[in-house]
Amino acid sequence: MSSPFAILKFGGTSVSSPTGWSTIAAQARRHQAKGAVPVLVCSALAGTTDALEALLAAAIEGGDVEAAVRDVQSLHASFADTHGVSLQVLEADLATLRRLALGASLLAEVSPRVRAEVLALGELMSTRLGRAVLNRMELSTHWLDARTAMRARPAAVASRHHLAAEVDFTADPALQQALAAHSCVITQGFIASDERGETCVLGRGGSDTSAAVLAGKLQAEVCEIWTDVPGMFTADPRTQPGARLLRELDYAEAMEIATTGAKVLHPRALAPVQAHGIEMHIRCTPKPELPGTRIAADAPSGPAQVKALSCRRGLVLVSMETLGMWQQVGFLADVFAVFRDHGLSVDTVSTSETNVTVTLDPTANTMPPEVMEALLADLSPHCHATLISACASVSLVGRGIRSILHRLAPALEQFEEQRVHLVSQAASDLNLTFVVDEDTASGLLAKLHSLLFAHRGADALLGPTWRELFAPATSDAPRVTTRPWWQVRRSELLDVARAGTPVYVYDAPTLVERATQLTSLRSISTALYAMKANAHPDVLRLFAEHGLGFECVSLGEVQRVHEVVGHGAQILYTPNFAPREEIEAALALPLTLTLDNLHPLQAWPELFSDREVFVRLDPGRGRGHHRKVRTAGAHSKFGVASDQLDALQTLTEACGCKVVGLHAHAGSGVLEATAWQQTASFLAHVAQRFDQVRVLDLGGGLGVPDRPGRGAFDLAALDDTLSAVVDAHPHLELWLEPGRFLVAEAGVLLARTTQLKRKGDLRYVGVDAGMHTLLRPALYGAYHHVVDLTQLDAPPTQTATVVGPICETGDVLARDRRLPDVTEGDVLLFDTAGAYGAAMANEYNLRGRPREHLLRRG
Repeated sequence: MSSPFAILKFGGTSVSSPTGWSTIAAQARRHQAKGAVPVLVCSALAGTTDALEALLAAAIEGGDVEAAVRDVQSLHASFADTHGVSLQVLEADLATLRRLALGASLLAEVSPRVRAEVLALGELMSTRLGRAVLNRMELSTHWLDARTAMRARPAAVASRHHLAAEVDFTADPALQQALAAHSCVITQGFIASDERGETCVLGRGGSDTSAAVLAGKLQAEVCEIWTDVPGMFTADPRTQPGARLLRELDYAEAMEIATTGAKVLHPRALAPVQAHGIEMHIRCTPKPELPGTRIAADAPSGPAQVKALSCRRGLVLVSMETLGMWQQVGFLADVFAVFRDHGLSVDTVSTSETNVTVTLDPTANTMPPEVMEALLADLSPHCHATLISACASVSLVGRGIRSILHRLAPALEQFEEQRVHLVSQAASDLNLTFVVDEDTASGLLAKLHSLLFAHRGADALLGPTWRELFAPATSDAPRVTTRPWWQVRRSELLDVARAGTPVYVYDAPTLVERATQLTSLRSISTALYAMKANAHPDVLRLFAEHGLGFECVSLGEVQRVHEVVGHGAQILYTPNFAPREEIEAALALPLTLTLDNLHPLQAWPELFSDREVFVRLDPGRGRGHHRKVRTAGAHSKFGVASDQLDALQTLTEACGCKVVGLHAHAGSGVLEATAWQQTASFLAHVAQRFDQVRVLDLGGGLGVPDRPGRGAFDLAALDDTLSAVVDAHPHLELWLEPGRFLVAEAGVLLARTTQLKRKGDLRYVGVDAGMHTLLRPALYGAYHHVVDLTQLDAPPTQTATVVGPICETGDVLARDRRLPDVTEGDVLLFDTAGAYGAAMANEYNLRGRPREHLLRRG
């Protein structure tokens, strides 16, 4: 006979709102209707654990402990008021909290035992209030103190006993008999007790683990993990909206995905359910109608394939090197004992004859500087150990990875220019993991996901995308508070399209708005437009009229400015690997020249005698949304490296060249406002070598929101950070030279639908624009929002890939987009296409270039 118990775990967000409790009650009744006793395992209210940690910090640091207690009480009082229950049920818990807080403040110390007792109160209080809410909803519920049912094992490392306890999950007939007498049970996640009756907590992911342990003890028929994500996906859906729902996984596959970075489920929750053969379902509290992910022993494994991409950030590598390890018996045992003695859990391991490198995961380890320093000191008798921080692991998780390595070649090519610190292939053949620099992981994951999953239709494994599940009633247009200009001017755009497509259309008011925003920055003395982004004559005229100068990278661009604006325009000329004759011609024109290399000073010093020049420097670290737009670092061809500054100083002095400006540009699509402050600080430091420097040119690269839900670049924050630089260096001017920021959002590409195709579950929409028209998706993996302008108000009904007419597999403009029932002749609009669109268009396949059109003020 099947077990009468069903375990349902609900996290902090789920238990904090009336909607959440409605779902909890409904799911409990669903299991009751099937003859099962629902056991509800609940976390603390959202924000409670942080409030309790703040209370403990106040106790240690001599802060206002009573105020911290009131904050915790207020959080729960607000919940009680909202849900119509009495706070009196927490009277004893709040008294305990005050007692523990007072004792800690008197000692100015918090022991692990006291910390566990305080943190456990969060779950105890939430479940007492939760029982009152369910009873008020006429769902009679028994309250169970989890500490009476969950016994912590003795810990191998004493410091982990109270704060990272491990709990036995063998079947407990006595507990089964006791709880079978109730129709519904509510209890706490995260907490347990030891053999002395002292409170312990299970650490990170403790509520998931508690649910699984109770499932094992009660021999439950199912363990459901309710969260704000409807299952496991092929990637993190919050950063990859095209991530696909994984319908079914076996325990080993789910464990690999969880251990390699998926946050929806803690890995420790899988061992108990696997040991007892209990199904686990991951469900979504905000959308309980969604089926979620089923994890079970009988889940179909399918053919060898990659099923998901996972990423863990913040990893620390420990590289241990010595010639003495070769054929030395017990070397690994000795060094791993050092990690054990410092309470550190090793994650990934890679070995060679002279080196062993391991990763340490911050979610499983406490790694303050003093611990890491002691670790290195204790490793020193065995090897030379070094730390490498700010790393991330990128894992390809699936089944039979070794047998499909040849099919992964396109994906593996993406690591060509990555700094790969470590490669690990799981003995279980379930994952292939690469450890790379953390700041490159996001872009790498996006590219890998596109290569591995964009072409695959729905099947027994892959379900809908995150975008399909959570945005079924919206188009692919960005969510903004005001209508984008192309919606307001839709009829004008359709008129332009009737004259022929493909065509780039630019909105003059948006161009003027961006130029005004830039010239209004109080910290910037001179604003230039990097015209390689879009050299359309009307765009140049508008920018000149609104006070912008021009940054040019070729004599052709210089000539275009002179023809359109005149010889009085301010021009900064920054060529790269240009021949002598081009440099010589430029020096005869009214412009400022930027040198990008030592070679001109070494080979042609006579050209620069008594000349004022800028010098472009390499700040050493590139930034941006794709490796091909990162213009700094050893793998970038741009700029004079820092180790060449002595030579630069010697050469400029020898030829009588005056360095009056220093220039650096780290990359494109940067969204962190502090990036330019870091560039300015770097240049200001170098300027101390050149006493005639008066300008620091910080380049461009200001990010543009190009996906749904992404906010605009914070210009005010940029201005504030750079104003601090100006205050610190009042003798230096700051220049800025963005391109895409000024024109991207002002431009759209209009293309007409030519053909429609269906291949299995995949749908293709063909248009008369291709990679020859808009190269960025093929070159950078760039994302452009796509809408059917003809049917702008029609709801999306399909997921389709938009392709062009070019005879190349890579001629894909947009993958997996939600579109209405597109018909032949519909006009599709590609948003944020004003930069590097027409400028990079070509005549490949002799298809011809697109038209361009400026919409002036309406």
